Formats: sequence, C-alpha cells, structure tokens
Amino acid sequence: MKVLLTTTYGKIVLQLDTVRAPATTENFVQYVRDGHYDGTIFHRVISNFMIQGGGFTPDMEQKPTRAPIENEAGNGLSNETGTVAMARTSDPHSASAQFFVNVADNHFLDQARSPDGWGYAVFGKVVEGMETVERIKGVPTGNKGFHQDVPREDVMIESAQVLED
Repeated sequence: MKVLLTTTYGKIVLQLDTVRAPATTENFVQYVRDGHYDGTIFHRVISNFMIQGGGFTPDMEQKPTRAPIENEAGNGLSNETGTVAMARTSDPHSASAQFFVNVADNHFLDQARSPDGWGYAVFGKVVEGMETVERIKGVPTGNKGFHQDVPREDVMIESAQVLED
C-alpha cells in the first residue's frame, strides 16, 4: 500500500508495511482517507534526526484525533533513514495521528535499544521523494509558543492520498 504526501516542498511517496505493522498502517490510512493530514504542517524538524507532522495546523493548534493505538514497535522494522514511524508521548501506547520520517539512522528508537523497552513503531518507508525530505530537514527552525524546532516558514502537507490498496 502506498500513500502520496503532497507538500509545499514537493511530493513524498510512502510504502506502508501492512504485514509487519497492520494496526499502525490501518490507523494511518484511515487518517489519510478522512482528510486529517490535509492542511497540516511538519511542526518539528531536527536536521540530524527526523521531520514530524500530522498533528498541527499552521497556527499550531492540535487537531483532534481518534483513540490511540497499540505500539507495534516489536515488528522487526528499524528506525533507519527514510523510514516512517509513529510519534507518541512517554506512554508507549499513545500514538494517534502524528508521524515522523527518520532523516538519520535512529536505532535508539527501536524497541530493542529503547530505554523504555517499547520504542517507536516503524510502519513504512519513503520510496519516492527523499529529496523532498532532505529539503524539509534543512529548513530554518525556531520556537513557536511552547514548541521547539518549528520551521520558521510553514512546511504544509497540502494533501495525503492512498495511491494503491
């Protein structure tokens, strides 16, 4: 299954792993089909770590979400450059809509190496548009309210759509 993210910096195509991360993929795809990601921003960009989006409008208002999902980080997929994973709070089972693309090998986020023993669930990878991810990771960032590492100019997800089931 593939999803196309059309951003103000270009297109990103994600190949989702429905076998190793079935619940996470289903959750993400439902947000895509609901139009949840349309008009959201990449609100956290750390150039040597990841780009995170899917939860905030340009004015940094958090969008409402469905109930959180179970953490599927023990699925054998690793937080490597170009993979996409679910963002969460300190609660391992708190992932809902926010996701991030790893822009470095972040193996410390894998379940086996994670200090909390849970890790962050990888559920796919970028198969087209890594140059877009590279452009986004290089944007200037700063603080916005209580939020850090926020792009100084909005990096919008204009639309998200399922390309194939």
